[in-house]
Amino acid sequence: MTDTSKVLDFVKALSSADRLKIVGVLAQEPATLTQITEALSLPTRDVFNHLEFLKFVEVLREKDGLYELNTDGLEKLARRQFEGKRPALTVGQEMAADRLKVLAKFLRPDGTIHLVPNSRLHPDWLRIVLEYVLAAFEPGVTYTEKEVNTIIRRFHEDTAGLRRDLVDAGMLRRERDGSKYWREEN
Repeated sequence: MTDTSKVLDFVKALSSADRLKIVGVLAQEPATLTQITEALSLPTRDVFNHLEFLKFVEVLREKDGLYELNTDGLEKLARRQFEGKRPALTVGQEMAADRLKVLAKFLRPDGTIHLVPNSRLHPDWLRIVLEYVLAAFEPGVTYTEKEVNTIIRRFHEDTAGLRRDLVDAGMLRRERDGSKYWREEN
């Protein structure tokens, strides 16, 4: 199973309110099928199916009829998903001091954007922030809108706004129908 399919299965597993309740019960302490069924007042068959799916995606493990959260599996999944993907702000000699000051105003220490500069009031500041985001895109690689959103989400939750700003600034190109995006090769 690929890392992407594991992540999708993980998200699917936790998109169910009943499975989240099961995780909540197991966050307190390990429990048997009967204890979980009684705690949640759900049919035994439903709880069993949820538990099997949560085992499949490595959210929990079962030993001798006792279910518990698989914190090692969760940590491993999270580490593989995000390891090395969010570039941290690094102070390089190639970046001018004025650019660093602008980025320091708008970035958190982890490199995420806490505030997007207003394009009308501070177009130069916005351009610096957009160039920072643009560095996450490989020149000459074609991206789907979903992939673009995933990359932008590493920096800020307003994926549509930043995507539009990148396109309007000519930093990212796109097909007219939005099916493909790319960064021009330098």
